[in-house]
Amino acid sequence: MKGSKLMNAGYSTTPLGERLADNSTPVKWEQIKWKTVEKNVNKLQARIVKAVRQNKRHLVKRLQYLLTNSFHAKLLAVKKVTQNRGKRTAGIDGEKLTTSNSKMKAAQKLSDKKYKAQPLRRIYIEKQGKKKKRPLSIPTMYDRAMQALYALALNPIAETTADRISYGFRKYRSSQDAQAQIFTCLSKRNSAQWTLEGDIKGCFDNINHEWLLNNIPMDKSILKQFLKAGFVYNRHLNPTKTGTAQGGIISPILANITLDGMENAIATKYHSNKKGIINKIRYNLHKVNFVRYADDFIVTADSEEVAKDIADIIRLFLKDRGLELSREKTLITHIDDGFDFLGWNFRKYNGKLLIKPSNRSIETITQSISNVIKKGKALSQSSLIKKLNPIIVGWSEYHRSVVAKETFSKLDFRLWNMLWTWAKRRHPNKSHQWIVNRYWHR
Repeated sequence: MKGSKLMNAGYSTTPLGERLADNSTPVKWEQIKWKTVEKNVNKLQARIVKAVRQNKRHLVKRLQYLLTNSFHAKLLAVKKVTQNRGKRTAGIDGEKLTTSNSKMKAAQKLSDKKYKAQPLRRIYIEKQGKKKKRPLSIPTMYDRAMQALYALALNPIAETTADRISYGFRKYRSSQDAQAQIFTCLSKRNSAQWTLEGDIKGCFDNINHEWLLNNIPMDKSILKQFLKAGFVYNRHLNPTKTGTAQGGIISPILANITLDGMENAIATKYHSNKKGIINKIRYNLHKVNFVRYADDFIVTADSEEVAKDIADIIRLFLKDRGLELSREKTLITHIDDGFDFLGWNFRKYNGKLLIKPSNRSIETITQSISNVIKKGKALSQSSLIKKLNPIIVGWSEYHRSVVAKETFSKLDFRLWNMLWTWAKRRHPNKSHQWIVNRYWHR
């Protein structure tokens, strides 16, 4: 009886249960008990992890089906796409889920039956410090919710099977963790002296679709819709033959799964023990260590020859997946010359490893601040401060864990000069002391 009431209200009955409030009537968006929703979804995700570890593939598929058909998971998927940074950016249909009623209807509509993804809206955004622009493909809100739903079922598998030393797009991991791992690998006196700094050319844009369809553990028909949706640019529909859309919620997970196994590929030759772990110093004769963040990675070695050999191993690993190393950005360097990674410069000075903000990162933040001040010539002091503070605080928080005192002082001086020019322009006929009293307070 209860099940028929729910079906008439537009809900799908699932083993997780649909009554999120204490009464028996369907709830509104504001009445949803999100702790209960997340708890139930987490329970299913934990069961998926357990099945993966026990290598029970059929059970994994059944649990994934259960999760993607759970109304709780559908609610959580809609919540994710309506609370993230892109919630105000619509796809080609122009629709946004801004009201409680539209969010609940979207959750009720989510279904894999006869699902067909709409083409993506293509825009181009500027790369930091580069003239070349990065393509960004924006799915519709409904397609984003579908991707978020299937990401909930795919992520437990991706996390369980991921490389140990992989930090990009993973829960509870950050670039600071990657930085700490590199410090551990390079900071000692007898640590590796050579590094292979790798960058994969157009990683998201060039992943082989056939490889994804054969190796990603999820519903193939749904995955094919995500991959083959095409994109619209200048009112022209273009097919997508390779890659996964930058801007899609599930894309980072697909990219991570594609690159997982790189560490083991290196370990097949430069192995250290029976488990294939290459980070145990006792067995690691060539001092080979691997650290990856998304599609950027670092490999350490005891000689330039070993680093070159590892580069060849990685090229072979990537070829299967339709990827290749970027010739311009893939470099082999000595630790005394240093290398840049994730916005930091790693270099040994007289045998001591120091990590500092990279010159490129410093120039990027300087340019960002300069652009805000130039565009804010007519802004009030308080409005300009509100625009600058998030940029300054975000950058300083990111670099606070490294040797950055000198850099902070340099940027402080640059910022003061830019603001002084801004203030002088506003009051060209006033004295310096008057401007100081007006804008610089204790």
